[in-house]
Amino acid sequence: MRKILVVGAGQSGLQLALGLQHHGYEVTLMSNRTADEIRSGRVMSTQCMFHTALQHERDLQLNFWESQAPRIKGLGISVAAPDSSRAVDWVGMLDGYAQSVDQRVKMAGWMETFAQRGGQLVIHGAAVSDLDFFARTYDLVLVSAGKGELVSMFERDAERSPYDTPQRALAVAYVHGLGPRPEHPDFDAVRCNLVPGVGEMFIMPTVTNSGRADILFWEGVPGGPLDVFNGIKDPNEHLATTLELMEKYLPWEYARATRVELTDAGGTLAGRYAPTVRKPIGTLPSGGLVLGVGDVVVANDPLTGQGSNTAAKCAASYLASILEHGDRPFDAAWMQSTFDRHWESAQHVTKWTNAMLAPPPEHVLNLIGAAGQLQPAANRFANAFDDPADLENFFFDPAKSEAYLGELAAAQGGPAA
Repeated sequence: MRKILVVGAGQSGLQLALGLQHHGYEVTLMSNRTADEIRSGRVMSTQCMFHTALQHERDLQLNFWESQAPRIKGLGISVAAPDSSRAVDWVGMLDGYAQSVDQRVKMAGWMETFAQRGGQLVIHGAAVSDLDFFARTYDLVLVSAGKGELVSMFERDAERSPYDTPQRALAVAYVHGLGPRPEHPDFDAVRCNLVPGVGEMFIMPTVTNSGRADILFWEGVPGGPLDVFNGIKDPNEHLATTLELMEKYLPWEYARATRVELTDAGGTLAGRYAPTVRKPIGTLPSGGLVLGVGDVVVANDPLTGQGSNTAAKCAASYLASILEHGDRPFDAAWMQSTFDRHWESAQHVTKWTNAMLAPPPEHVLNLIGAAGQLQPAANRFANAFDDPADLENFFFDPAKSEAYLGELAAAQGGPAA
């Protein structure tokens, strides 16, 4: 039986550990926190997982919260005009529903499941020196802890990382009491609100320790009017600031948020990081090799909502590569090819996210505007959140975008926009 060590208990690390365990591998999982500490701690992220990522969880029978989490059937885009009215507002319908589960709930539950199924769980904040020791006793060491000392083992890939500083200041609040969008009260949707030159706000339904909730998530251009959360320590002040900015820039969203309250004292988060792709192989002082997983190797800005999706797809891809490799050694060539296989899909996310961090070109503005009149375009854009590879066919290239809108308009018997 092959022995594998997984360091880090996030989406990718836990999903991969549970998948390997399911297939009979002897797996050790290292986490710097217990399940109870995770469950009762501060929120760790926003997350909205689309159909393909959810299916990876279903395939391993890890979809424990599927009946409890809201079923997100659409994805809406609104663009604020200078007078804070809505210049653009539409909803694309998803082919398969999306869902969000507070990672405190999911990671704690998965960690307990891993232990209940006989996995060896080690609660320890691993350092490079620890991995140097463990690498001698395991066939493969996988590092999925996306922060701290361990990440320094993985070299930044400059060719794939155009930004070396954070491109957004991030501020999250989990709340109860948010009202529905009055124009679509009958189904749940993720709402993406764009404030040109200022930033973005995302609102998504989720399930947390206390039941149904909603996530209010500001992404502010650094140094701009949304970049004000860094020094706020009090959760209630964080929420009050979130609401003040909504009232100023997004009054249609603020109108349904006047009665919200935080889900719990740990329901806020603020920070920033530079989107980075790293080379997948880390070398230990002894010369041993470790393979990076998830956010360790591909950390995009959350602007396109792809973090947990990419992590789930990475875990599924790595699991397939490990199973196919059999009893052969996990050498550097295999590690590189395993990452390259994942990058085939992850590259589309990175390209899209980095493009959206910059001011949008004219053809993208035209596409977003036209989707308000052409429902098939709205639906296709929404479903690209599940399959970002499709964006190559209609989003990045002005000629392809124009041709696509022209075809839709002709089919509907009118101009594109």
